[in-house]
Amino acid sequence: MADKHLSTQFDSDLNALSSRVMELGGLVESQIRQAVYALAHFNEEAAAQVIATEARVNAMEVEIDRDLSSVIARRQPTARDLRLLMAISKTTANLERVGDEAERIARMVRSIIGKSGHGRTLPATELSVASELASGQLRKALDAFARLDTTAAVAILKGDDLLDQEFDGFVRKLITYMMEDPRAISPSLDLLFVAKAIERIGDHAKNIAEFIIYVVKGADVRHSSMENIESAIR
Repeated sequence: MADKHLSTQFDSDLNALSSRVMELGGLVESQIRQAVYALAHFNEEAAAQVIATEARVNAMEVEIDRDLSSVIARRQPTARDLRLLMAISKTTANLERVGDEAERIARMVRSIIGKSGHGRTLPATELSVASELASGQLRKALDAFARLDTTAAVAILKGDDLLDQEFDGFVRKLITYMMEDPRAISPSLDLLFVAKAIERIGDHAKNIAEFIIYVVKGADVRHSSMENIESAIR
């Protein structure tokens, strides 16, 4: 993941940290898949599994942060190595928040199941496109992070607009449902929280993509225009 150092132990430390981040990413991806399954099938058992997994995600975040602190204290890295370690820290935090969003989806599914039958008539399956986009963005972000691929990072940033459009379209449809049947308001609000959680997963993937550019180019492209971002990676 990083250039070779005179200290092979430092390389080993960096590789170990990177592997742990990928492991956390895989765990969070499985959470998303399980949460989406729970939503599509209104499956309470699947939702419960997502919620139970959150404790493991949280523990992994704490472990990675502890190991990061140890590496920084022992190696006193400079320049790109320090940027990489900072990006690992921020990526870990974003992955933990993705786990939070998956847990939120699962809790909303349980809430919908616990209400009247109106929730099951809502267009939950129409969130499948958004959830595929979000999980795909996260998968691409993790792959790009493993390779420190700035071109892939820019593609992820551009793809975020599609997810935003899906979210806006779904919100409009939910509003129509609520206007037509006041009994659908409560489960519709639960589903709105689900849609927002899916959109936020895409936002966290976008954040990871920005960290990649920061590591490789030393440029902080947060809140920058796409023109400035593309200019930064040239």
